[in-house]
Amino acid sequence: MGLKDIVKQQQKSLIQPEKKVEDIVQLVGFVVGEEEFAVPILAIQEIIKPIEWTRVPFVPDYVLGVFNLRGNVLPLIDLRKKFNAPANDIDENTRFIVMKIKGEDVAFVIDKLTSAIRIEKSNILPPPDTYNNEDDIIEGVGRLPDGRIITILKVDNLIKREEIVPQRD
Repeated sequence: MGLKDIVKQQQKSLIQPEKKVEDIVQLVGFVVGEEEFAVPILAIQEIIKPIEWTRVPFVPDYVLGVFNLRGNVLPLIDLRKKFNAPANDIDENTRFIVMKIKGEDVAFVIDKLTSAIRIEKSNILPPPDTYNNEDDIIEGVGRLPDGRIITILKVDNLIKREEIVPQRD
């Protein structure tokens, strides 16, 4: 499933009279490791198949490197490593999701796109009390109509600028 398919799916669902638009959150779902996550659809610049990248020294291990996308050099973040999931090879389902974070394009490696998701704000709960993460990357937990639970990420907190700029000693 590509970004075009997700947009078509969103457009179809907009035709159906439903709840007020401000009561609905539109997300794109994806899998990293064994978990399903989602980010707001408006945060996504594009979704591409993996392309070659270049390693960069002196960055955290989850920063795979950088790659050139139409003349722009983007950092590439491995969400499996960032989320402490077991390593996995890139396959036909792997995608790079390019998101704008604090004014800069950053790409994230995901294992698989799942679907466009429309969820009522009332079905999004705050992170559980047991959640303790100083990076504060979880916006909330969404309950989907089919019974699945999805973790909604705070895009702006997925990466800090100092993590993607090479550090020198």
